[in-house]
Amino acid sequence: MQLDALVEQFKKKDEKAFETLYHMYSKSMHGVIFNIVRDNDIAEEVMQDVFIKAWHNAETYAAEKGRFFTWILNISRNAAIDKTRSKSFKNAKQNLNSDFFVDILETTESLNNTTDAIGIKKFVKKLGEKCKQVIELLYFKGYTQSEASEALDMPIGTVKTRNRQCIQELRTIVLK
Repeated sequence: MQLDALVEQFKKKDEKAFETLYHMYSKSMHGVIFNIVRDNDIAEEVMQDVFIKAWHNAETYAAEKGRFFTWILNISRNAAIDKTRSKSFKNAKQNLNSDFFVDILETTESLNNTTDAIGIKKFVKKLGEKCKQVIELLYFKGYTQSEASEALDMPIGTVKTRNRQCIQELRTIVLK
C-alpha cells in the first residue's frame, strides 16, 4: 500500500493502517527515544505513548507540512524530552546503582546501531563539523536549544540559525 494512502487510512482511524505504520516506524522511534532516555523499558513505554498520541491526533498531520515520518519523529523526540524532565524520571535516576553505568558502557555500540535504525547518521557524517555538533546535541542527544547553546558555548540565536541551515543542508544531501 502506498504510504500516502496508508496515512489517510490511519487518519480515518483504520486499525490495520495503525498496525502497519507501527511496524514500519517503531524501531526507528524506539532508537530515537532510547538515545534520549537511556532506559529500554522507559523508551518502550514512551514509544507506545507516542503511537497512541499520534493515533488520537492523526487529524493534525498535514502532508503539505512534511513527511509522516518527520511528524511522528518530532512527537517521539518531544515525548522523550518531556519524560526526562518529569519529576518521576528525575527521582528514579537519583539513586542509580553502578549496574546502570556499566550497562551504558557495554551498550555504546548497540546504542549507535539503534540510533541509526533510520539510516540518518551516514548523511549527518557528510555535514561540516559545526553542523554535526548541533545535530548531534539537538536530535540524537535530545538537548534543548538552550542546553545546546550552553554546551557549545554559543548564543542561542546562533544555535537556532545553525540548526535551520544544517537541517536544510541535510535535506539537500538526503534528496540527492
